[in-house]
Amino acid sequence: MHADPLYGIIGHPLGHTMSPPLHNWALAQAGLPGRYEAWPTKPGQLADFMAGMRQRPISGASVTIPHKLAVMDFLDAVTDTAKSVGAVNTLHWDGDALCGHNTDAEGFAHPLLALPKTPASALVLGAGGAARAVLAGLALAGVTTVLLANRSPEKAESLAKEFGAEAVPWDDRGLVQAQLVVNTTPMGMAGEHEHASPLPEGHCLSPNQTVYDIVYNPLRTKLLRRAEDSGCPTIDGLSMFIHQAQGQFRLWTGRDFDPTGARKLLMGLLGQ
Repeated sequence: MHADPLYGIIGHPLGHTMSPPLHNWALAQAGLPGRYEAWPTKPGQLADFMAGMRQRPISGASVTIPHKLAVMDFLDAVTDTAKSVGAVNTLHWDGDALCGHNTDAEGFAHPLLALPKTPASALVLGAGGAARAVLAGLALAGVTTVLLANRSPEKAESLAKEFGAEAVPWDDRGLVQAQLVVNTTPMGMAGEHEHASPLPEGHCLSPNQTVYDIVYNPLRTKLLRRAEDSGCPTIDGLSMFIHQAQGQFRLWTGRDFDPTGARKLLMGLLGQ
């Protein structure tokens, strides 16, 4: 008799990760057996976890900070998508081969593909790991002109070159008139950065700009509140989170879950 499938998330710290309630809800909604757990894993514990994943019957796993790059060394194969992003956020089995994939780019692109018109230009704020998925997602969505601003000009130049974008100085970010503005920095995130915005104080947004913040806790960041006050369409970070999770769920189970129901569940968890 086979044990029920086991899924989970590895990362450190995992804190209040919403992946377990989301995936367990999705399994229940689909009438599928199995459970999804949180597995806090420090960098020094990754090798042991990955060895254990091959021994224990773990059917799939989500990967978050700080393991999205390091985990690649322990895999039998990495998909082209994960290679293009330069990071893995999903582990799955292909027969006996343990594979790494990335659903962050498609998760980010999903709400853009639903817009009435694809933005012709985008300004990406930040050049960390999240920005890589965003740049790959902008390419998926068909955004042709991409500008990248980061406090470290070297990181901005390097990442822009890799993805065919153009680096602009951090101090000039308020001068860029892109149709889409994307925050990939922690500015606005619950905690020490909650009252910060990645755009300069006093910067005026135009109502024809769409503002997308991948931070989802809080749901309405300072940046999104300013955008709403300026009459801009906004996209919050739950959209990316839900659709990257849906990509994982589909890979593991062959099934989809209802994104509207997922959003309702997560907004309840966020106290919205």
